[in-house]
Amino acid sequence: MLLNRLFVTIFLSVSLILACFQGPGFSRVQRDIQPDELYELVRLIIEQNYLDPTFNNQDLAIWSLDRRYKDKIKTFDDSKKAIQTMLTSLGDRYTRYLDKQEYKDELQAIDAKLPGIGIQIGLDKAQKIVIIAPIQGTPAFKAGLMPKDEILEVDGTSTKGLSIEEVASKIRGTPGTAVKLLILRGSEKKEYSIQRAEIKMEAIPEGQATKVGEKICYIHLSTFISHDAAKEFAEKLSALGNCPGLILDLRNNPGGLLDNAISIANMFLDDGLDIVSTVDRDGYVTTKSTGDKRQLKYKGELVVLVNEGSASASEILSGALKDHGRAALVGEKTFGKGLVQLVRDLPDGSGINITTNKYLTPNGTDINKIGIQPNYKVPLSEDNLKDKAGPWFIEFDNIINTNQDLAKSKDIQLLKAIEIMNRELSGIASANTKNK
Repeated sequence: MLLNRLFVTIFLSVSLILACFQGPGFSRVQRDIQPDELYELVRLIIEQNYLDPTFNNQDLAIWSLDRRYKDKIKTFDDSKKAIQTMLTSLGDRYTRYLDKQEYKDELQAIDAKLPGIGIQIGLDKAQKIVIIAPIQGTPAFKAGLMPKDEILEVDGTSTKGLSIEEVASKIRGTPGTAVKLLILRGSEKKEYSIQRAEIKMEAIPEGQATKVGEKICYIHLSTFISHDAAKEFAEKLSALGNCPGLILDLRNNPGGLLDNAISIANMFLDDGLDIVSTVDRDGYVTTKSTGDKRQLKYKGELVVLVNEGSASASEILSGALKDHGRAALVGEKTFGKGLVQLVRDLPDGSGINITTNKYLTPNGTDINKIGIQPNYKVPLSEDNLKDKAGPWFIEFDNIINTNQDLAKSKDIQLLKAIEIMNRELSGIASANTKNK
């Protein structure tokens, strides 16, 4: 994965990586429950809903409260550790328990409301906590935090030995309160006091829906996580005006809500075409198809950029467009995450993400751990990355320059997409001339 060659990526206020979610289940009403009851409830939910009926070749009954943890779970910290241990035995990193704060963050991300300072953080090669990028317009961006800044301390507490999640938890807080960060930039240390705020999660960052010349529009769709992603996409595309050709950039888009992928696919495909099929543990297949209810209909030429960071909902969309011959895919093989999670509330305010289905592209292809091959392969070497010829939007200088001419970018995958689009549009123009 291009970005993850350098970092293990995580948003400060959310840990939704490489996920494709169905909507939250149950209600968000909390009720009293004992720690041991919480553990057994999670086990029963897994038993009834988990995709693999063999539970990774084990009898899930061995994890029952009476057989495994009788009289051992006294606190909610005990139940959390027991639940995490049980879920780890499934061998599925996407089925996860989320404590109250983590689950709250996940729901806020879906609602496109993230309390924090607006940065992405990760681990560098030396396992140090570093800033991947500040999000434009946020308190972190305005304070001057920069990519590759190392976070040494949060409110006087050293980050040495802490996980990304632990550091993120310390930086999070109530909007309006301040957090102090000790930053190492090069050889210089500097302390920042930054006021937390509610961060709007934009699917299309500022400056990343633009024109490339007169006939080509370009949109970088960075996530499918918020409920508003499809609406935002339709609005941005409409605002660009006349677009005979569109380059849709899904590189480094880790996925999000299944409904967003379906809604956006519906904007490009004709009525009655399959978009995706989901298969549950009993082999029951549910197929989502296009219909006449769509926010807009785009009929122009389409090129889609993908790479190893394009996962889940990104693969549903790109797979549907490729299988129906609606778009040419350019770049590198996608991540290969063909599983769908259901978000479930728990009575104490925590939650779990459970893998309940796998999905198939319209041609019946299971891409899990395989990925989708592009029509035009444009691999990136380490030299390309050093020369800043990877995705233009991962370079900080490019991000802050919202008026740049992307046709003059070093981004070799984007340049190939522009070349292909110009060829397609020229072919259409020539055909129209002959027909006159």
